Amino acid sequence: MTRPSLERVCREARACRLCERHLPLAPKPVFLVGASARLLIVGQAPGRRVHETGIPWNDPSGDNLRAWLGMDRAAFYDTSRVAIVPTGLCYPGTDKGGDLPPRPECAPLWHPRFRAALPRIRLTLLVGQYAQAFYLGKRRKATLAGTVRAYRQYLPEFLPLPHPSWRNTVWLKRNPWFEKRVLPALRRLVESL
Repeated sequence: MTRPSLERVCREARACRLCERHLPLAPKPVFLVGASARLLIVGQAPGRRVHETGIPWNDPSGDNLRAWLGMDRAAFYDTSRVAIVPTGLCYPGTDKGGDLPPRPECAPLWHPRFRAALPRIRLTLLVGQYAQAFYLGKRRKATLAGTVRAYRQYLPEFLPLPHPSWRNTVWLKRNPWFEKRVLPALRRLVESL
């Protein structure tokens, strides 16, 4: 089977209108990839600020994620090292003050194509429950904390993380093992790539 061209996958993804009628704003797929990337970051879907700027993780959650990784903005956005493809490529809108979940049509359509066009990926960070649900499926634990705590079971291919949103401050305080055990392991793995 022929490997799809990354350029073609990007062009087709940017032109995608599959769930347009469900979106509050015009489709604007947000992702950042390079053929030599070794780290893939899979989050939820772009928030409003990311939709407006077109830059993935260009918000306070991104600042937190970069701190967790021990990476500055230049390294984080270096597509020769890092690829960023959210579970949902477009901003899904909000409900009751929070972002809606990624559109369910998106990941099954685009993630297999991006993965096939990114042959050098050695580690995929699954940031949040939607990324974990798509990639781990029934291998997930009953809770996000259980899945993240069991991160070694998913290595070397995947490493599950909570979402770095301010909304998860309480989760982080209730789970101090994350900062003590998971973050050092995460930084070592990222540095080794």
